[in-house]
Amino acid sequence: MIDVNNETDAAIDEVEFAELAAFVLREMNIADGAELAILFVDEPAMEQLHIQWMDEPGPTDVLSFPMDELRPGTADAPTPAGLLGDIVVCPSVAARQASAAGHSAEEEMLLLTTHGILHLLGYDHAEPEEEKEMFALQRRLLLTFLAQR
Repeated sequence: MIDVNNETDAAIDEVEFAELAAFVLREMNIADGAELAILFVDEPAMEQLHIQWMDEPGPTDVLSFPMDELRPGTADAPTPAGLLGDIVVCPSVAARQASAAGHSAEEEMLLLTTHGILHLLGYDHAEPEEEKEMFALQRRLLLTFLAQR
């Protein structure tokens, strides 16, 4: 089950984000029924979470809160469904990043959502090799999803 909630004034196509999340989970071989929440919040709420959980000031673009520590499965042995966790996205921060990167805020938020799901699945980008793997995977997943629309 994928829940998408928008607590901001930003226009969010909640169905599109639920479809993206379902696509990424299928591609990562997570069995149907995994629980994931995607929440869109304003900058004050994001800043509060950023300070509370990362001990860093200011709002950030996306935070991930894993629960059952599910990991990607294989086509022959998908990971059983469980409580994947929560992703929190800040649309106003995403919009600024999108402007700087030369694409739409929607595309940035789709990228951040994909990025957040990969964090929930155990991917990280602290080391150069990890970053290369994670960013290549998120790019492939997002481009494949967008091509199917």
